[in-house]
Amino acid sequence: MVFLTRKEEEVLKGDYGPANALAMKLLVALGEVFEAERLIKIKSAQVSGISYKNIGDIGLGFIEDLSRMGAKAKAHTTINPAGMDLKRWRELGIGEAFARKQLQIISAFDKMGIETSCTCTPYLTGNKPRRGEHVAWAESSAVVFVNSVLGAKTNREGGPLALASAITGLTPLYGYHLETERKPTHLIKVEMPLSGGLEYSALGYTVGKTSGKCVPFFVGLKKPTLEELKALGAGLAASGSVALAHIDKVTPEGRKISEKEKAHLDKFPIEESDIQETIQRLSTEDKFDLVCLGCPHCSLEELKKAAKLLSGKKVKKRLWLFTSEYVRKLATKLGYVKKIEKTGALVLNDTCMVVSPIEELGVNGVVVNSCKAAHYIPSTCGLPVKLKSFEESIREALI
Repeated sequence: MVFLTRKEEEVLKGDYGPANALAMKLLVALGEVFEAERLIKIKSAQVSGISYKNIGDIGLGFIEDLSRMGAKAKAHTTINPAGMDLKRWRELGIGEAFARKQLQIISAFDKMGIETSCTCTPYLTGNKPRRGEHVAWAESSAVVFVNSVLGAKTNREGGPLALASAITGLTPLYGYHLETERKPTHLIKVEMPLSGGLEYSALGYTVGKTSGKCVPFFVGLKKPTLEELKALGAGLAASGSVALAHIDKVTPEGRKISEKEKAHLDKFPIEESDIQETIQRLSTEDKFDLVCLGCPHCSLEELKKAAKLLSGKKVKKRLWLFTSEYVRKLATKLGYVKKIEKTGALVLNDTCMVVSPIEELGVNGVVVNSCKAAHYIPSTCGLPVKLKSFEESIREALI
């Protein structure tokens, strides 16, 4: 049974309003399932389940009900990508009915005092927890990044539960909030040099699919870039239930794992053939008329790279690059967006190819550079995908 303070009991009884009572009820139920001793305060929350395409009228009703009940966020809270660019949706061909429902969802979050910049990379936009801080995040790839790279502590929350944590400022103390649960379970020995987001994405996808729910400890990796780390986390989360990974001599907790601890781990070698097999298995050979980059959302460095690769050229296929509003504004100031869009490509924010209704926009197939995108697009959009590197994807849009 979860121990509650006097104030928490008063919240549960409804003394602080129906929205707080409902949120507390959800968290207590979760805590009892996982035998949490108590609730703990969080520094931030990140809520998934934002796209109207994914949550429909039921999800919209739930969020609006909380807003009408007077729910207010007690922790810094950001939300996941929506089903469309909130400003340029007409330009993409999104229907009026879909747009109206999506904007209702965003409005409800705004009334709750939640930041409505919709992104799967909130750690690039100001929601960046410090090492050791407890948070309640839901976006799977961001969970891996915040646990592993930043060294903060979160479980892989469901969207409604992350929202409940945002409203109460609390989360149950269990799972990855406990030091004992953050120890590595598998040693992943990478037998070849890796470079670029696609290879790191495929590495993560391979490990997640092979090992399921685990805490991998990677050895053999050099110093990955930020972009490679976010790709690795997205791959791990897409194919498995991985929420935390350590990298030898790179990540905060990975630097402290002793040789004795390593010796007792289940060992899994990863070879070049494993990476290539993953890429080939996720790709199909069909017609492709849309190239999408930004799953997870593009960083400033990736937009800079795209601007350079596209300089002086014109796209012959639709090329959409997805990022956060925050990063897009920075890229605009630096001239990257102008250079990219001069070619006929689009730099979009608030959304991504996985949660938007691209199947209704006359798309035959999609070129992506992310195993996460390649994993979800066939099931959520019913479209074939082709996996290419960032550079190769841009070249596909030019031919």
